[in-house]
Amino acid sequence: MNTFTPATSIDEVLAALDVIVDRAYSERDRLGYFAALYRTVTAAVKAGIAAGSFQDGPRMERLDVTFANRYLDALHCYRSGQPCSRSWTVAFDAAKHPRNVIVQHLLLGMNAHINLDLGIAAAEVCPGDSLASLEHDFDEINTVLASLETGIEGEVCSLSPWIDLLDHIDPNAGRVIANFSIDRARECSWKTAQRLSVLNGVPRDTAIAEIDAEVALLAHLVERPIGFVINLNLILVRLREVWNVRRIIRTLSGRSLS
Repeated sequence: MNTFTPATSIDEVLAALDVIVDRAYSERDRLGYFAALYRTVTAAVKAGIAAGSFQDGPRMERLDVTFANRYLDALHCYRSGQPCSRSWTVAFDAAKHPRNVIVQHLLLGMNAHINLDLGIAAAEVCPGDSLASLEHDFDEINTVLASLETGIEGEVCSLSPWIDLLDHIDPNAGRVIANFSIDRARECSWKTAQRLSVLNGVPRDTAIAEIDAEVALLAHLVERPIGFVINLNLILVRLREVWNVRRIIRTLSGRSLS
């Protein structure tokens, strides 16, 4: 059985993501969509640390690496036939299906990584009473994400020109697919961190399993939204989307791939 070797620095995380993106590009694998986006976000966090945007840069790097390793480990387990969290299983399985629009693939990854992984990572890096000292830097991540939002939305719209159709159903539907909100996810992840930071052993494992089940349920709703109108519009969006997996990965990564 191949074992997972965790990254120990942001540079190692970026290198691992490059490998994932390159493999997905070569294999025309939709798993590369989230990996490409995540690579961009991780690079922005690294730049933020270098610029002194966080109160405790070394701690933020530890959080970022711990956080990233949960995704890297989950993907390694999935690809090697080992069990991984239910949330990630839904996201990874969805990559097999071309019926899902690009934004659904991205949101499924964000759902598992933010709603499940981020709170676990925060509680691991800052257990117990030390968690409170992390809150400012935890919130500062929102500033980093906001700085990327316009560019990412522009890339998605260039690949999926009718994604704005969803806005006619719900002003926020283009981002949330009627079920998911990044801001709400980050609020929930902080509550998860608070819950887990005071737990150890079996109680902690039980709590993580309960959270994973809830996040997996949300993932199913993101992949299969409830409502005839929104599903009809998703079909229309998909008809106008770019179908070339390599082009999508290349655009989301912002890198020259071959």
